[in-house]
Amino acid sequence: MKIVIRADASIHIGSGHVMRCLVLAQALVLQGHKVSFACRPQAGDLIQFVRNKGFHVDELIQAQTLIEPRNSGDYQAWLQVPWLDDAQSLCKQVCNADLLIVDHYALNQEWQTWVKQRLGCKVFVIDDLVRTHDADLILDQTLMRVVDEYQEKNQSAKILTGCEFALLNPFFSRYREQALDNDLLPAEPKVLISMGGIDQPNATLKVLEALALHPLPKPCVTVLLGPKAPNYEQVKAFCVENQDWIQHIDFVENMAELMLEHSIAIGAPGTTSWERACLGIPSIIVPLAENQNTISQNLVACEAAIRVNITALSSELLSAYLTLLTKWNSFRGTNLALCDGLGLQRVLHQIQMLFDNDLASLEIRRASSSDIEKVYEWQCLSETRKYALNSAAPTWNEHQSWMKKKLTCYQDYFYLLECPLEQARVGVVRLDRIRPGEYLISIFIDPAFYSKGIAKRALAYIDCIHPNITIHATVLEANLASQKLFTSASYQRLSRDTFIRPPLF
Repeated sequence: MKIVIRADASIHIGSGHVMRCLVLAQALVLQGHKVSFACRPQAGDLIQFVRNKGFHVDELIQAQTLIEPRNSGDYQAWLQVPWLDDAQSLCKQVCNADLLIVDHYALNQEWQTWVKQRLGCKVFVIDDLVRTHDADLILDQTLMRVVDEYQEKNQSAKILTGCEFALLNPFFSRYREQALDNDLLPAEPKVLISMGGIDQPNATLKVLEALALHPLPKPCVTVLLGPKAPNYEQVKAFCVENQDWIQHIDFVENMAELMLEHSIAIGAPGTTSWERACLGIPSIIVPLAENQNTISQNLVACEAAIRVNITALSSELLSAYLTLLTKWNSFRGTNLALCDGLGLQRVLHQIQMLFDNDLASLEIRRASSSDIEKVYEWQCLSETRKYALNSAAPTWNEHQSWMKKKLTCYQDYFYLLECPLEQARVGVVRLDRIRPGEYLISIFIDPAFYSKGIAKRALAYIDCIHPNITIHATVLEANLASQKLFTSASYQRLSRDTFIRPPLF
């Protein structure tokens, strides 16, 4: 497919929109798609950075007079030109596309309709503001966001919500396997400070000045801030003056590896919040823009982070830091439960579903407490127990206790299978962690939906979402259907009743 991504970066917008789109773009290229960007040249843009990553960038019309945003929520000023000028500029340079991906707070429903009609393409919108769109697919990766918030305004779109779909670099799901076992706070914890690529209000320096008030010994700190930040030189100079306890880094290729070296983070809310959560890193969050307030409130509400406003850093930061040290294990567990780092794979699967009706005939989602009774119904069926490793059906109390525990275990995966056309739940797939990078798979289908290829498609989904782990399967020798299923899914047979699927990449 030909895919065009419309996103901007600037000293006012920041770098987050383009960076998360780059993660998606790189994954789409690996799938064989042709991907390009359309961006507006302006101070703080990432056009050359995107080109250095190997992507073609169409430069859109520039404003004759630069517009200064009145505040952090003045999204129209982010665009610098009227929306129709932007749309016309895009369509002059992009003649056709199969899919247009839009990640821009200033581009509205009118823009989407105008461009969609002229390009004749499907539209995928990445949003965080619960707006009305003319889109086929909408993603809002905000914590605690629910589909219903968008559904009334966007009835024809497929909607993905929550940090289950956070667009993280694939490195994060791989390094998460190490993080799951890093359950001890070091005697000398390291602190990572990352306020985004721009940090217009110079929160980085304010954090460092607050930490400098810490009584000896000072915490070991790493600062991540690149040269595009307007206050870069000032921050760098402070780091040099205090290099006995501060290390400064301009840029890192593998953010997951860097994060895993640290026990605590201090940073702005946004995509980085889900990166920290994936690796179980407790954090102090410092909102830098109005659109970060919802994320901040939700992270604090679920006790995954402590919020300190930029105006209160000198008086509140040290206290927040000491609280994180005291309650580190609790904050760590909450973070690990928020995000598993597989959102990119889930989004890629949803993009494929836009163009593949066969894929769209089976939905797979995380199981919830509302599924406990249905799963118990299946567990008690004779067809389910016939080839189960434990042939005895559980009692209702045993099942409730077991499933509630499974649903809250951030190390395992519990998926519910649904057929949208029949509006029916049709089965279960589980991945139970055995050891780092290795899981045991369990699958069973509602007997009313046998012989419809559901189990085979479910295994294909698992391959798509979990390509980097080893999966084990134990199947009774008498269960010929399941033996055939795993063989056809390219699982290697180890013995008469055990199979294995090594990592695919």
